[in-house]
Amino acid sequence: MRKSHKKYSRPAKPFDKPRIIEEDNLMKKYGLKNKKEIWKAEAIVKKMRNNAKALITEGIDKQKAFVQRLINKGFLYSGAHLDDALGLIKEKILDRRLQTIVYKKKFASTVKQARQFIVHGHVAIKGKKVTIPSYSVTMNEEMLVNTIGIKKIETEKKSDGKNNKTHVKMDKKDENEKEKQIKPTEKENGKK
Repeated sequence: MRKSHKKYSRPAKPFDKPRIIEEDNLMKKYGLKNKKEIWKAEAIVKKMRNNAKALITEGIDKQKAFVQRLINKGFLYSGAHLDDALGLIKEKILDRRLQTIVYKKKFASTVKQARQFIVHGHVAIKGKKVTIPSYSVTMNEEMLVNTIGIKKIETEKKSDGKNNKTHVKMDKKDENEKEKQIKPTEKENGKK
């Protein structure tokens, strides 16, 4: 079995105040567990930039194929060029995480709640359960992100028109089906 290597590198200056403040803001905005997730996004951007730099001297076909891969992943907009790949930032990588997509599609009221839904197995892509919040969602998969047993957020409005509370509703039908699946096995165990 091969030993897995780190997919990120730590900052050269561990106590750089502006960097720490920026990382703290990113952790709050994207609901990240730790700063390692930011460093991984930085490493991905660095790798993509290096690939783009290497492709500058290559043929146009290879450049277009590279840019098309980035467009399919959702890191670049359609009609982008190789120069746009050099301008990638870590926020683009963090925007394509499953956790962020679930929050933006209004399946969760906060980013941290979106992470919890994913980890607890309430999110599926193409009908398959995905329990990894850092899963990078492609443009094709974005429309296929669904929840299992959870409806979209509903906001209650007061008479003054302001949003008062947000609720995430669980589907009762799905819960009842789960109970029905569990009950026959319990009865079988009780008879034995």
